[in-house]
Amino acid sequence: MSHVKSALRGFTVAAVMFVGVAMFSNVSLAAEKQISRVIAKEMTAAQKALQSNKWAEAIQNLDAAQAKSGINAFDRSKIFEFKGFAFIKQGNYKSALQAYEDGVATGVYSPEEVNKMSKTIFTLAASSQQYSKAIEYGRKMSDNGTLSAGDTGVMAQLYYLTKDCKDSVVWSDKAISAARKAGEAPKENFYQFKLSCASNAGDNAATIAALEDLVKVTNKTEYWNNLSRLLLQDEKDDRNILMIYRIMYNVGAMSSGNYYVEMSQLLLDAALPGEAQAVLEKAFANNMIKDDQKERTTRLLNSAKQRADVDHKGLAQFATEAARNKLGEVSVKLGEVYYGFGDYQNAAKSIQDGLDKGQVKHLDEAAVYMGLSQAALKNAAEAKKAFSTLKSVPNVSPRVLKLWELYSEKQV
Repeated sequence: MSHVKSALRGFTVAAVMFVGVAMFSNVSLAAEKQISRVIAKEMTAAQKALQSNKWAEAIQNLDAAQAKSGINAFDRSKIFEFKGFAFIKQGNYKSALQAYEDGVATGVYSPEEVNKMSKTIFTLAASSQQYSKAIEYGRKMSDNGTLSAGDTGVMAQLYYLTKDCKDSVVWSDKAISAARKAGEAPKENFYQFKLSCASNAGDNAATIAALEDLVKVTNKTEYWNNLSRLLLQDEKDDRNILMIYRIMYNVGAMSSGNYYVEMSQLLLDAALPGEAQAVLEKAFANNMIKDDQKERTTRLLNSAKQRADVDHKGLAQFATEAARNKLGEVSVKLGEVYYGFGDYQNAAKSIQDGLDKGQVKHLDEAAVYMGLSQAALKNAAEAKKAFSTLKSVPNVSPRVLKLWELYSEKQV
């Protein structure tokens, strides 16, 4: 949680400095005009010290003013305001917080002034790690409609830091909604709170949903990797596993040599040695194969090369057979083979020929290879169109469908 604390502190300190400066500039003239003569000397000296950035001297004069007998509630309120500002400038947020709370307790402020003070106390409490107090003031501000969109996000962080995941998720959703209403992109950490809470609770469905949101918001490889790995854990169908690997491979989320090896084996089982060879060669090029894996993986690569050579030499004959065959399945398979060899133009053409003929066994694979081929050809519109057809494929895995929808949205 250290990065969350750091982010919270940086945000709230900046807010405190801004609010503190604004409040001091507003009250200084009022103090000159309305404070009693009993403390006029001390207050004038304190103000001059503040204007000269002499914070300790200012506080000394304010302490002297506070010790005077016969001062009224208004005098005390101004003493506390000046003290609060001086403590903020010193970085002593706990003392500043107490000063502003004491100022509110004098009872001299209007409702509007109390709201401004509440904002300052809220940000001071958050930055000085008095999270319960910050939450208390944040809820009051929310109830009276003065909590800003940014402060809504701080509330989500505060609840997260107090290990109240239920309310952290609630306020994260509020912060996301507020950001969107303001026409802004929701911050990544709002979704991180939801992810962490879901993960800690062992709630796989909520964890997957949070990761999907993080992919949408950031398109970061780490979230693609975590999402894909989580989906792989419960998947038993080899075709769906290969679909997930295709996503991982194309977004650069293959974090282990094992993934490359397993993907290549599944591709070989699917009679796609050219693509299997490309996958293994990339694994070696990216130094993803460990020393104890190299001998076995090299044998697998050599086997893939031999089978790919046979396929490559027979491409012309395969193309002739596909053209003659009335079944679209053959043309689609030819397109997949072309894709494995990096011939994306012929891949897209052959797959489309197969789809036009009909009687394609695995329409989901045809849609994916068509989308990947068009994306490789920089035909974004056609790629998105191809991926969009997945939702109408009978019995397509909902998880696989979601992944490719995310891929289409964020990668194409």
